[in-house]
Amino acid sequence: MKLATLKDGSRDGRLVVVSRDLTQYQLVPKISATMQHALDNWDLVSPPLQSVYDILNSGEAIDAKPFDQHAFHSPLPRAYQWADGSAYINHVELVRKARNAEVPASFYTDPLMYQGGSDSFIGPNDPIYALTEEWGIDLEAEVAVITGDVAMGVTTADAAAAIRLVMLVNDVSLRNLIPNELAKGFGFFQSKAASAFAPVAVTPDELGQHWQDSKLHLPLLVALNGQPFGKPDAGEDMTFNFAQLVAHAAATRELAAGTIIGSGTVSNKQGNLHGSSIANGGVGYCCLAEVRMYETIETGKPQTAYLQFGDRVRIEMLDASGASIFGAIDQSVVNYSEKVQ
Repeated sequence: MKLATLKDGSRDGRLVVVSRDLTQYQLVPKISATMQHALDNWDLVSPPLQSVYDILNSGEAIDAKPFDQHAFHSPLPRAYQWADGSAYINHVELVRKARNAEVPASFYTDPLMYQGGSDSFIGPNDPIYALTEEWGIDLEAEVAVITGDVAMGVTTADAAAAIRLVMLVNDVSLRNLIPNELAKGFGFFQSKAASAFAPVAVTPDELGQHWQDSKLHLPLLVALNGQPFGKPDAGEDMTFNFAQLVAHAAATRELAAGTIIGSGTVSNKQGNLHGSSIANGGVGYCCLAEVRMYETIETGKPQTAYLQFGDRVRIEMLDASGASIFGAIDQSVVNYSEKVQ
């Protein structure tokens, strides 16, 4: 089943069911008004939502409308909780190697995770706003899940069963603000801008064989200014799966339905900088920081710039037939002064 949130001028929008091929959608006000309401009442509303989905896919829907992702929010325009992990240790190893630092042994057994801002996400086609390029604006292409209610101390098996929906996310980072924040010993805050999610959230069963062991085994496609930038497999080199990440988040607290858990930047182990780029036969990258890490390791300093105003980022995942599963995150980087004028 595929769900999305239509923009309607309100903070939370209106829940819709989207056809498998992303060509049509159906409003479902008599079943559930918003995505959060559906998550709060999942056992009650998911069967009728599935029925609407089946009718949409059969081509027999009466009130279906054409799907245009530009009319949609992120699936949850705001959430009770957004916690992002760092499940791809290759990414962490590169960060550490670029600083000539060792990866602590605990990082391989105990997930990294931070709690991000979730009061207002941006839509999949909304601009990435910043006040200055000097912040070091970077994309981070990731996979994320939305949970139902999760008990404190949940087992990984029960955590897996609590995963309701799967999404893609651009977890925008302001890299040049990170070092000073981490030096304070209190984690990210100003260095994490508003995140954007692909327009369509998908139930795990919809992913078929590609959803195994609470991982999504498909390439995550990233383009920068229209050029291929990354295509790593999201299921490969994922040290901690989503069940483990959810269990980690719930180790000392209950999680409310609508909690979003991110994978961290998708990253596959590969060769050196030139062997890792798509142009040279590699799988590329899901963030600019990783390119800069390779450059630092190989040449002593980074050479690739972070995102500049006017740059465009696209993040998408395709099924075996080449069709988009979640729709695309497609954003340009814009000076915030243009918004407030």
